[in-house]
Amino acid sequence: MNQEDAFAEEAQEEIMVRTGTQQSDEDSKSQVRASTTEADDEQDESSPLIPDRSTRPQRAPLARANDSYYRAINEPWTGSHGAGSLPWWKRPSIYWLLPGFFPFCIAFGGLIVPKQYLILDLICRDYLADQASQDPNFSFTPVILGGNNPQCRDPEVQSLVAKFNLYANLLSGLFAAIVAPQLGALSDRHGRKTVMLAVSFGGFVMEIVTILVGTYPDSISVYWILLGNLIDGLCGSFTTGMALSFAYAADCTPPEQRNKAFGFFHGTLFTGVAFGPLISGALMKATGTVMVAFYLALGCHVYFILFLSALVPESLSKERQMLAREKHHLAKSKTAKQSWWTSLRAWNLFEPLWVLRPRGPGSSPALRRNLFLIAGIDTLMFGVAMGTINIILIYAQYRFGWDEVAASLYVSAVNVCRVLALVVLLPLLIKWFRKQGNQEQGHRGADLLDINIIRTSLVFDLIGYLGYALTPNGAIMVIAGLIASVGGIGSPTLQSSLTKHVPADLTGQVLGASALLHALARVVAPTIFNLLYSKTVKIYAGIVFCCLSFVFVVANVMSWFLKPGVYFKEVSDYSDETEEAEHHM
Repeated sequence: MNQEDAFAEEAQEEIMVRTGTQQSDEDSKSQVRASTTEADDEQDESSPLIPDRSTRPQRAPLARANDSYYRAINEPWTGSHGAGSLPWWKRPSIYWLLPGFFPFCIAFGGLIVPKQYLILDLICRDYLADQASQDPNFSFTPVILGGNNPQCRDPEVQSLVAKFNLYANLLSGLFAAIVAPQLGALSDRHGRKTVMLAVSFGGFVMEIVTILVGTYPDSISVYWILLGNLIDGLCGSFTTGMALSFAYAADCTPPEQRNKAFGFFHGTLFTGVAFGPLISGALMKATGTVMVAFYLALGCHVYFILFLSALVPESLSKERQMLAREKHHLAKSKTAKQSWWTSLRAWNLFEPLWVLRPRGPGSSPALRRNLFLIAGIDTLMFGVAMGTINIILIYAQYRFGWDEVAASLYVSAVNVCRVLALVVLLPLLIKWFRKQGNQEQGHRGADLLDINIIRTSLVFDLIGYLGYALTPNGAIMVIAGLIASVGGIGSPTLQSSLTKHVPADLTGQVLGASALLHALARVVAPTIFNLLYSKTVKIYAGIVFCCLSFVFVVANVMSWFLKPGVYFKEVSDYSDETEEAEHHM
């Protein structure tokens, strides 16, 4: 019997253990039905995404299945049984992924300014040409792609660009919202690397489409860029790539160190966002064309794909992958006889979110409240960040006449400050205020330090966005951006806090649910913010930032309802409590 068959048999034995124990429980309950009605109701409310843990304390039979199961889920920071004994080049670590992830982030950051200005120039070019075709007396200065085009500082052009950004985010975000949870679950069964490669391929194709549009603007409409956004969304988009990176980090990092590990990923992201515009700006200045930035991004995607394929070790052990596959196969076999129409009707986009509302033994109202609040705050912060990236740039261009160089310097300065907050300030806070935990402690929920970091970060964001709304000049806007960037320490803390509330075998599902919320936020937030900006830019362009400041007020109020030390209690937790009680008797 090969290893995969052995673990398939063990997973089936695990199901038999649960089924047999549940059946015996039902037989005993039938004899005392009157006294157990309330308990039955509680079981009926169990989330379909949360494994039924009520039978785990009684799992003495079939010890081999028990040993395999616990061996697979109780080593969350290696993701593999015995990974510590592997050679260093095969041992999973965030320090393997970060060097490949950095160029991926440079590609993302290097295109924030050039792509927005390319779209603005193309739309402005089409708009002015359309005006000239309608009015023979209308004349205009030709639009130079990547050049200084003051004729594009027009409220109508601003409104058209905001609507284009709305369509792009709808296509990319909506399809990413659909596939993100599926990709997260797929990574639990087939490893993180394979799915990350698929995500990067989507970005690769999107840049090829943009290069074709920018190279042949007379033949290919700017709206073909939306096709690239569609393909990117179908592959999960950048948000799913970040979630998978966090899942990789969670596989090989102790729970008490995860906010620091996630902070390194956020730091790498914003380092790329900081240096990407500088690198692309220098190349554009040297070559005299904006398209060189897109070739740089294309090369970064190719490098990431090759680096990930050849050098980065898989963080998820074959053992855990096999168990996840077998459980998926057994769950799928129960619905094998259903028609595709029945399956389609039963499909629910929001079903993965049930993992954030666990029921049954081990859960509690405080746990459900914490998961809801953390996921909600994280989604609000992410939605504001994603929804305002482009608005800030066109707002500055409209208010202060910033060109690509000025906008690139602003983006770089803000993100250098954010990187310093993530890789210097956040680790120092952890070092000063948190004692070194015992790795065998496992998942014990967010502590008071995590919650205070979340609250503080929201205050910095609030001050920064109020500054955007009220800024009288470009200098004040830069200062506001620097203040808001310190709030970046909240995002990795929120993500790591989510994983601390649940067992290791639910990490992929929780981060998949988080990716779903991020994808939905990427659809809803830019839609609302771009519509609001397009409707109010003629009145006062800063109205949108006043509304965003109120969002941070709401998020800050939510953070005061978080409770430290709340987590999903596993069998080992019950055993420890029993032993402690017996010790005191």
